[in-house]
Amino acid sequence: MPTKTDPLSDADYAALAAFRYAIRRFQAFSEHAAAAAGLTPQQHQALLAIRACDAREATVGHVAERLIVKPHSATGVVDRLEALGLVERMPAMRDKRRTLLRLTPRAFALLDSLSAAHRDEIRRIAPAMTEILAKLG
Repeated sequence: MPTKTDPLSDADYAALAAFRYAIRRFQAFSEHAAAAAGLTPQQHQALLAIRACDAREATVGHVAERLIVKPHSATGVVDRLEALGLVERMPAMRDKRRTLLRLTPRAFALLDSLSAAHRDEIRRIAPAMTEILAKLG
């Protein structure tokens, strides 16, 4: 938060606007890529969350945390991913009361393609984002 001794300049406002615009453009890119793959943005993020975490932590609760939603909302996302054949639920080995999520081979293939496109887009926009962040720093 700016303080009275640290006022925002016109350049700060311009950099903040550029930053938000760049984030929104990336988000639009991501939403379009997910839709082209037959997924909603939340489903794509859920697959990423499951893929990126330790298999022992891949739970609906973890998905809820990463999507910044309530657990019942994450359950709905996971239910739809399961119906699409992208996620399987399985009891945890040590604690059968816990349910773990596992990506199917189809999900891995879909996520590989989406993630490669996202990595390429991030690499493309990185120089502009670095410049914007430097202006804000």
